[in-house]
Amino acid sequence: MVCSPLAMTKFRPCIDLHNGKVKQIVGGSLRDHGTGPQENFVSSHDAAWYAGKYRDDALPGGHVICLGPGNREAAMSALRAWPGGLQIGGGISPENASSWLEAGASHVIVTSALFDSEGRFLPSQLDAFIREVGRDKLVIDLSCRSTAGGWRVAMNRWQTLTEWEITAATLDSLSSSCAELLIHAADVEGLCNGIDEALVFLLGSWGKMPITYAGGVAVFDDVKKVETLSAGKVDVTVGSALDLFGGSGVKYAELLEWNRR
Repeated sequence: MVCSPLAMTKFRPCIDLHNGKVKQIVGGSLRDHGTGPQENFVSSHDAAWYAGKYRDDALPGGHVICLGPGNREAAMSALRAWPGGLQIGGGISPENASSWLEAGASHVIVTSALFDSEGRFLPSQLDAFIREVGRDKLVIDLSCRSTAGGWRVAMNRWQTLTEWEITAATLDSLSSSCAELLIHAADVEGLCNGIDEALVFLLGSWGKMPITYAGGVAVFDDVKKVETLSAGKVDVTVGSALDLFGGSGVKYAELLEWNRR
């Protein structure tokens, strides 16, 4: 039985960028070659518009994710619209991490740069990030795909599985190296078919540092479910289901009221 939460799950906003535009896509459809990803929504508003809205509505701790090349200027415009209010991820390396903080990001988000091309963890890379920006400005993205044994962290726009599995031991090993964790459940991302309940429960059961979960939220009850399953220890991002991104399952106004409890 899951007890009522003592902590409170918060809504964290997002700005997903693909080819310079704000989009919502099916996470599992990203590819380096061939046809483009399956798009659920392409916004007529630019990244700065969304950043300004989140700023005006006092929603800190959201993230801008650059899905592939061609997104730098859009990302920079969002950071200029709300200096210190948004995290930035996608293409972050030890060499450019500081420049993103200088441009206005509150934190840098990293995954792929922590591994070699085969998905093997490179401890020296994590050390390099910590030397460059400090653990308090670093968010590790453990976005993952389901496997027979659980979940495996995926890099390279969720195309390549790494050697990291999502377990309490993995989370423990990273807890002293970063400020937060971000987890996209890539197999349900953008499908609006419900959250990965087992993954949310695992993350909440561990619950030793700030964690944001994204993937599959279809209706407002899914937001409540994240809070219940994680005992309020996991925050949540809502993408394709949100009316702000053309969805019909979750109203942005509801999420604002939720955060103001």
